[in-house]
Amino acid sequence: MTLDALDALDALFAPRGIAVVGASTDPAKLGAALARSVAGFPGHVGLVNARRPDPSAGVYASVAEAAEHGPVDLALVCVPAAGCADAVAEAAKAGARAAVIYGGGFAEAGEEGERYQRELADVAERTGIRLLGPNTSGFLAPTRGLTASFVPGAADVPAGRIAVVAASGGVNHALAFLLSEAGHGVSLAVGLGNCADVTTADVLDHLADDPHTTAVALHIESVADGRRLTDAVARLTATRPVVALVVGRHDVGAFAASHTGALATSWRTTRAALAQSGAVLVDDERELVDAVAALSLVRLPAAADPGVGVVTAQAGPGLLLLDDLRGRRAAVPELTADTRRALAEVLPPLTYQANPVDTGRPGPGFAAVLDTVAADPAVDLITGYALHEPAAFDLVGAVDAARHSVPLLLGVGGAGDDVRRVRRALLERGVPVAGDPHGLAAMTGALLADARARSRTTAVLAAPARVDIGPGPWDEDQAKTLLDALGVTTMPRRACADRAEAHRALAELPGPVAVKLLDAAVLHKTEIGGVRLGVRTPEELDAALDAIEAAGARLTRRQPHIQRSLVEAMAPAGVDLVVGARRDPVFGPVVLVGLGGTTAEALADVSIRLAPLSVSEAAAMPAELAGRALLDGWRGGPELDRTALGKVTAALGDLLAARPELAEIEINPLRITAQGLVALDAVCRAREGGA
Repeated sequence: MTLDALDALDALFAPRGIAVVGASTDPAKLGAALARSVAGFPGHVGLVNARRPDPSAGVYASVAEAAEHGPVDLALVCVPAAGCADAVAEAAKAGARAAVIYGGGFAEAGEEGERYQRELADVAERTGIRLLGPNTSGFLAPTRGLTASFVPGAADVPAGRIAVVAASGGVNHALAFLLSEAGHGVSLAVGLGNCADVTTADVLDHLADDPHTTAVALHIESVADGRRLTDAVARLTATRPVVALVVGRHDVGAFAASHTGALATSWRTTRAALAQSGAVLVDDERELVDAVAALSLVRLPAAADPGVGVVTAQAGPGLLLLDDLRGRRAAVPELTADTRRALAEVLPPLTYQANPVDTGRPGPGFAAVLDTVAADPAVDLITGYALHEPAAFDLVGAVDAARHSVPLLLGVGGAGDDVRRVRRALLERGVPVAGDPHGLAAMTGALLADARARSRTTAVLAAPARVDIGPGPWDEDQAKTLLDALGVTTMPRRACADRAEAHRALAELPGPVAVKLLDAAVLHKTEIGGVRLGVRTPEELDAALDAIEAAGARLTRRQPHIQRSLVEAMAPAGVDLVVGARRDPVFGPVVLVGLGGTTAEALADVSIRLAPLSVSEAAAMPAELAGRALLDGWRGGPELDRTALGKVTAALGDLLAARPELAEIEINPLRITAQGLVALDAVCRAREGGA
């Protein structure tokens, strides 16, 4: 992004003066609502109404006339869609460098609306003015005294240290209100709308230098330029944490033909790309508020696996908290013998003191418990929960008395004004606070995820192997020849043009063998009956070839005829993975690792990364799988060599990144055996229309 573009976003979010284009005296109209919203802005405000100008009342016939009475950096445009492009062009000519387009009727409304939006984008490109929207409810910048929103109550959101960047204007305001209710304000809260010009990445780049912002809440519905977004997130997370909520968990849109395409939906890929760039992921708006609120106050040092000390004043909520933390892969280490001896001097007997630490009930020794747990060498963070019991002890006083050698997060249960005062007092002391165990776990998980993300080092990528991929299309034998060149192990095989060649292959290969239909157009051979396993005798081979020929005939709707076949030695038993690389339409090359075989899509247990990537990054992907226990010698089975898997995965990603003519390459299954990884099936597809 150019310096001029950054300056223009300053004009958008920190203007010296504003013009409301389409200002109205009718209180029900949008122009009247915006005029009311900006009435308290400390800079110049000019209301523009060409039909009813009244300069004595600050209502002008044009933006140019309003600019004669003070600077106009920002135009708030409240006119119908058909007139917006002309209104923006007029504002740009008068010196405005930014505009917000509030109304609807643009790309979301069909063909005519798409034309209006193109006209807006053309004006922005021609004049250099930056546009927020259209189809947005605007933004809040309380630190600037600016409410550029027509939503009732928006002006009541206090200034704070959290920025909200949301695809939806409604979600933007909902998050701002939730943060306000939780005791936090916002530095900036932006609803992007249709993104005719200003995008999520633009706003994130702007926030990277914002001294008022310490954490960012990000809401994503769709992404136009994936790498532009992830680059912006990576730059921002170097100095400020980002917490992301991605919409579309149940998206089942157009898939690619392979398992990799079906598994790498836009929702999964977007989440994976954001996490790889350093963002913390959450599943709903409540967790988003808890997570970003905690990270706005506390950021742990970078660490691969920070240890959490859990202190609870009530056992039941403590168990809920511990269970939730375990689900977030939190390390809750057992405390040392010295720590437990010190706790025994403070706590009553029969309480659990190994971690979690159960105090029985809160009491005067709570501060000493916090200090003792914090001193344990395995503890990097304390997460504590207590019901509000003012007669038993003073929680705020205990926090004041504690030495805070490690960061502290607290959950305070209860209701009423007194509880709210306690929570507010803790926030004033820089202690993130939640109202329930789940919220506290979300806060803790966010700090851990952020610390882990920053602990990952960016390895220098090795130069990809130069491999001759041939012209394509590629059948299974050709795809496996490509894998052989990449160093991926395959089983001995023969591509056979007729039955005589198939019988020679059966005689020469170690048995038993698999017999497969060999056709580059057939990606899922098992589903059409194109695979026969465990073939040992010539008679079984003839029966297998008969079945394959019939399957091919059903596919082509022709009479059974000689089909090319692949005769391949059977692999040892093991655990099956799917490993693939595909060219995502938004993010470009991505790789995927998951539990494989014919149930891959049903299980959808996958890990995704942007490619190219290092072997070490690829080797870490299985740790994210829900079924990862199957990979570590489950019930005497083979154990995964993660480095070997990392090499396979990185090689596929490198190949796709280096060869733009490829759409995807997949190994399914890639079997974990006692002898190592073996590719049992492979698919390679070219991009439609070439590179």
